[in-house]
Amino acid sequence: MPYTVAIALGSNLGDRAYNFRRALYELRKIVHIVRVSSFHETEPVDAPPGSPRFLNAVVVAHTPLAPLQLLEAMQTIESRLGRRRSGVPNAPRTIDLDLIFHSAHRMRSSRLTLPHPRYREREFVMKPLAEVWPG
Repeated sequence: MPYTVAIALGSNLGDRAYNFRRALYELRKIVHIVRVSSFHETEPVDAPPGSPRFLNAVVVAHTPLAPLQLLEAMQTIESRLGRRRSGVPNAPRTIDLDLIFHSAHRMRSSRLTLPHPRYREREFVMKPLAEVWPG
């Protein structure tokens, strides 16, 4: 039985829409995408001064992967698409993939917390999520 997941996408470097198309192409290799929200342009939140505006979206999908397996696959996609982790919180990035929900899983570890601990505080997640998440 596949798991239902919600994945938030963000990009604020380069051709953001192209980065999303590439990320969706790569995600389709590991999940079955059911719905994709519209793309929302947003101001950076808690980002370094002068950070460019973001493009944000949310994908609902099905996957056989367990939470940590999916996280690892998503981080591999980020790296493949040019994401470099500078150590600066919320620094600009070509692509950011955040696992918001993974079916009914609830977990808290050093690598992953489910559901995502701050998703309700972030309009750039809540607005696209409202378009695609059932119920």
